[in-house]
Amino acid sequence: MASLSSEDACQHSQGLSLNDLESLPTVRSRSASISSTGSSGRVQLRHRVAQLMACVEDISSDDEIHEEVSRTLDEAFLRWGKKLKDKWQEFRLHLVTWNVGTASPPPDVTSLLQLNSLGPTTDMYIIGLQEVNSRITNFLSDLAFDDPWSVFFMTVLSPLGYIKLSSVRMQGLLLLIFVKHIHLPFVRDIHTHYTRTGLYGYWGNKGGVSIRMSLFGHTICFMNCHLPAHMENTEQRLDDFEKILEMQFEGEDIPSPMDHEILFWFGDLNFRIADYGIHFVRESINNKRFNLLWEKDQLNMAKKKEVFLKEFKEGPLQFKPTYKFDLYSEVYDTREQKSLFWFNEKKRKPAWTDRILWKVKNLCEVASKESEFSEEENPISVTLNNYVSHMSYGISDHKPVTGTFKLEMKPLVSDPLVTLSPEGEWSAEHDVFIRYSTVPEFPSSAWDWIGLFQVTFRHVNDYVTYAWVEDDEISSNKDSKQVYMSASEIPKMGGEFLLCYYSNNLQSIVGISEPFQIQPSKTPIEGDLPEEESSWLQKPDNPESGGDSEKRKGI
Repeated sequence: MASLSSEDACQHSQGLSLNDLESLPTVRSRSASISSTGSSGRVQLRHRVAQLMACVEDISSDDEIHEEVSRTLDEAFLRWGKKLKDKWQEFRLHLVTWNVGTASPPPDVTSLLQLNSLGPTTDMYIIGLQEVNSRITNFLSDLAFDDPWSVFFMTVLSPLGYIKLSSVRMQGLLLLIFVKHIHLPFVRDIHTHYTRTGLYGYWGNKGGVSIRMSLFGHTICFMNCHLPAHMENTEQRLDDFEKILEMQFEGEDIPSPMDHEILFWFGDLNFRIADYGIHFVRESINNKRFNLLWEKDQLNMAKKKEVFLKEFKEGPLQFKPTYKFDLYSEVYDTREQKSLFWFNEKKRKPAWTDRILWKVKNLCEVASKESEFSEEENPISVTLNNYVSHMSYGISDHKPVTGTFKLEMKPLVSDPLVTLSPEGEWSAEHDVFIRYSTVPEFPSSAWDWIGLFQVTFRHVNDYVTYAWVEDDEISSNKDSKQVYMSASEIPKMGGEFLLCYYSNNLQSIVGISEPFQIQPSKTPIEGDLPEEESSWLQKPDNPESGGDSEKRKGI
């Protein structure tokens, strides 16, 4: 059937609502006989819009149909806007920076991590620490075992469903990232790096550590820095930061930090308040007139003149300068300090040394993998919800600073690479089975493994037991594969567990099951080993360590 002319189409469309227009057969193009999904559906829609535009040309503002068409178009835009927004995903970050002054963790970090917040759940915690105790005995111990701060935050966050995704340490600089279990399959391409700038690049007391990743297909980099101290070293701070930016991931097949879609820069950046004397600064702080100090903040001044800083954003400094305080107090630096040859040092002028900034890559530079975005549309955005200091923490002469962010993004990755689930009822009375399937492009490896984890597991090595996907395979078809775990390796006490698929090529968890129950053994053995020892005795070696698989499994 031939299409109506634009004039006929206009006449037939008078007095029709949006629903009527959507079902009107006479305005359909020849592609109506084809499926209205995919590209053919888009062609049909464009044809109808073109017909509508022809109608609009003949409508004056005095015509009765003018208001009707306007209302119909408004309704269409509202519907489309809601549909488009539904495709986007919100992701919430809570970022901490804290110079801990070699102290041990405090008794409680509920307020620091906003654990009692009534707002939306945090999806990811990013914790950047400076001056973690790095004396030789502590540092060597931390190389063999998790450092006390990592253990502390894992103890707090793992019962809440967060796993330590990654960490990187350079002497006193430590960066930790925790993420909700549900997001693990969509966090990929995780890499870490560190850059020394102390003693002309030979010492790591100053510098930067970074963790980068792909989050739902978008590249994000987190950079924790400790820059040189003292008022007069502004240029040195800027030079060191520029060096860190240039050297991070240098020589690797990874974008530089500035080329990521989002870069978070934070730490003890050590910028001071210039020109004003200590009494004016303290008086302004006491009167909460922080704005009087902003224009003399060295970082604010540098952002106005340094090209490489101009794209960085920061929330308003509506909190007291976070340095320098007497320990366990909210009082600025009152103690007399002895310097070389026992001369008294000057009291330190308060300063906003501890900062959190971010940079979103220029809209024109963001290249969508799916090319579905207009020039005006950025596939990811950052909104700062909260930027505060936490005065109640007094273990060091710095107060911690936190930033809570909302990311809104169009997911470029929406399906996990691996889907897996337990089969049948699980208990230590019999061997158990796992079924999994992968997407066609998944780069599988003989060293991939499936781990059994408690739901409160802390990190990827915190498994109870594991199965090699090739060595322990018992069946396979074009859609899925099946592997087994021996009854002797299943926890006799039972409980709630998860299965995670670890990819050796991608060095990350790429699939996770729903939580499930393991039934307690009907014949418990007296003197069962503690859970933390079980994985080492059931599976003699770490599955990530490489080497002969049969030896690693004690066969």
